[in-house]
Amino acid sequence: MSKPRRGDKQPEFRPGTWLAGNGPENDIAICTRVRLARNLQGFPFSPCLDETESRQLFDFIVARLQQTGLPEQLKIVDLLPVEELERTVLVERHLISREMAATKRPGGVAVDAEESVAVMINEEDHLRVQVFAPGLQPAAAWQRAERLDDALIQRLPMAWSEEFGFLTSCPTNTGTGLRLSVMLHLPGLVWSEEIDKATNVAQKIHLAVRGLYGEGSRALGDFYQVSNQVTLGRDEAQIQNDVLLAVGRMVQWEREVRGALLRGSARVRTLDKVQRALGTLERAQILTSEEALGCLSALRFGIAAELVQGYETAAVNRALLLSQPGHLQRHTREVMKPEERDQRRAVLLREVLGCAR
Repeated sequence: MSKPRRGDKQPEFRPGTWLAGNGPENDIAICTRVRLARNLQGFPFSPCLDETESRQLFDFIVARLQQTGLPEQLKIVDLLPVEELERTVLVERHLISREMAATKRPGGVAVDAEESVAVMINEEDHLRVQVFAPGLQPAAAWQRAERLDDALIQRLPMAWSEEFGFLTSCPTNTGTGLRLSVMLHLPGLVWSEEIDKATNVAQKIHLAVRGLYGEGSRALGDFYQVSNQVTLGRDEAQIQNDVLLAVGRMVQWEREVRGALLRGSARVRTLDKVQRALGTLERAQILTSEEALGCLSALRFGIAAELVQGYETAAVNRALLLSQPGHLQRHTREVMKPEERDQRRAVLLREVLGCAR
């Protein structure tokens, strides 16, 4: 990935599978992700690897991934020479973790053309296999992940215990190594001040509720990731059922709250909130990342509720990604200071949404 330069021709911008905007329940359920943690026999866990061992591990895995017969065609990116801006873009596209972006040891990511599969190499575990599906599709995402996992097991000596299952760097992942998460857009629960109640209910049934970029991140733009916490002692089918049941309830809860926000006196306040957000997007000269996500969240809700006309969810999804610092600089072909980004963000979002004046 090369450093952006002024005057370079812009490729067609695609937000990736996680923001494709289709799939079941896509107005609320943005994306489903299956993540499998896997480690190789004969190597220490990633946190214990020295530089030479890290490079040996990376080269060994890459050689096996390049063998023919994998169910996915993957492009392998060695992250060591990749600059900070390009790493940030990969984080914003949910292809690598923030922790992997910050590391200086050998590692990389293997990605398919649609960015629906991303295999992190030498993150917290030797392999983090990720499969994305738009909307609420846990079964489809798992079936695809299982096919890839089976192919990897045939090519790589996985660390496995008859007693515990797949062995992982963090004990909370031991067993299946499966994390099934769904990205949800929950402005209704946030605006009605019921999000804490919903989060507490999820946690009581051993689900984790995290922000836009997973563990340790905030719920910017009313986006929340809901995933299982327990892997040991639960098989893949049980984990899928647990997450699907809980997420289904949260989706229904969000729909009920949205309905209440659109009735009676609440409708005027809701419409006012959406129109204020739209006014900010149309007129603001300075927009921070957080403010932009909040306004775009409100606009996305307004489109789904038919409170605004002339705007498309697909454009909002593009704007959500382009408003992020890495994508903003990549798109404009210029590395900028935060205050410069805030000014450029305001202009760019008007262009993307088609509301330039």
